[in-house]
Amino acid sequence: MTRSGSVLDEAVARASVTHAAVVERGALAGLPRLVRGLGLKGPFQIVADSNTMAAAGHATLAVLREAGLEAHEPLVLTEKPRLKPHAETAREVAAALRQGGAFPLAVGSGVINDITKYAAELAGLGYVSIATAASMDGYAASGGAMLDSGFKRTLACAPPLAVLADLDLIARAPERMAPWGYGDLAGKIVAGLDWVLADALGEEAIDKAVFSLVQDHIRDWLSQPARLAEGREDALRRLIEGLLICGFAMQAYGNSRPASGSEHQISHCWEMEKLALAGEPVAHGACVGVGTVAMLGLYEWFLRQDIPARVRACRELPPSDPAALEEEVRLAFPDPALAAAARAEVMAKHQRAGRRGERLDALALTWTALQARLQSSIVPARVMKQWLGAAQAACDPAQLGVTLDKLARDCRRARLIRRRYTLLDLLDELGWLDRAIHEVCRPQAGLWEMPQRPALIG
Repeated sequence: MTRSGSVLDEAVARASVTHAAVVERGALAGLPRLVRGLGLKGPFQIVADSNTMAAAGHATLAVLREAGLEAHEPLVLTEKPRLKPHAETAREVAAALRQGGAFPLAVGSGVINDITKYAAELAGLGYVSIATAASMDGYAASGGAMLDSGFKRTLACAPPLAVLADLDLIARAPERMAPWGYGDLAGKIVAGLDWVLADALGEEAIDKAVFSLVQDHIRDWLSQPARLAEGREDALRRLIEGLLICGFAMQAYGNSRPASGSEHQISHCWEMEKLALAGEPVAHGACVGVGTVAMLGLYEWFLRQDIPARVRACRELPPSDPAALEEEVRLAFPDPALAAAARAEVMAKHQRAGRRGERLDALALTWTALQARLQSSIVPARVMKQWLGAAQAACDPAQLGVTLDKLARDCRRARLIRRRYTLLDLLDELGWLDRAIHEVCRPQAGLWEMPQRPALIG
């Protein structure tokens, strides 16, 4: 059902659960054929919020009923100022699905998709995703990015049986949403660098086929930011297909490593603390875009250093102290629930502290080849800022209401919320974390001049 010969075909073929991805104009009209092809007869339960119900929910209901397919009255979720992916909301949706005995259709973007995905898992059902915006990469991914007791974590749940992306619907989404998707997609540059690093240091081997699905195409997907800002269909198609393929890569691999690295960890810190601007929660893709620029700056700083000399100098540094880590977590996350969740991640990561010497040996041994590979893959931070700005996406912390001092603190604490090994962990092991963050996040670095055009954030 995907376009013949496309990378999207290959990505769907590698998917473990999803059988079809439809990206075309007027795709919604084909929904009855799609669900029947999956062996689904109904009844169906649309899950939406008030905005996505108006944008596509009523049309989805009409298409189903005109085709003679039974559909219950839609379940429309509300929350002020904007719906958030609370695990408890998903549990309530799961209860409604069990009671109604209907098959869920997620009509919306990130939050609706994740809530429905987790609810379907809890109810023992599959689901179909009907995308309403090119705003994030989670449509086709395994797992749901949920707020569970306030902590942003990925909860285990199956991806959709199919994804339908009607380009006519997506083109009518609020203009701020495609820039969010562009910011999320930009983060894949850092995710790839972090995976290369983790592979070289023996922390997480690269799956070459999955890695290639994203990294062989990411620059092409990011290549038309100005056309995206103009609302051109070719750029919008390129964006949504790139986001879907990233989701399928995560699905094929089994977790988010192919598409999420240290840039997402910075974003999650802001989302967990409910970062808002003018009373409106700051969107995930906006946070990822700024986190991406910061991490690219840190990678550039890292690649300029004499790594072999530093490895020799710091071999005798003591390993991380569990008590010190506990105290750092306590200070970084005043909320006890967030601190407890972060502590679990940090302690899981600390179990590998004994491998520090092996990692440093591998770094020294492979440095020449590793440095060349990272340099060939990186996008300079200033170039990424230009791309994000051209797409009208967030690229500067001030656009999120974040000071450079706060950015520095959050870069440091970002490594505490995930056990995934990234550049932040290596800089910490080299005793360089504070120095690198200070160099990149200070005004004199010249990276953080505000762009001419304001980004569309909330």
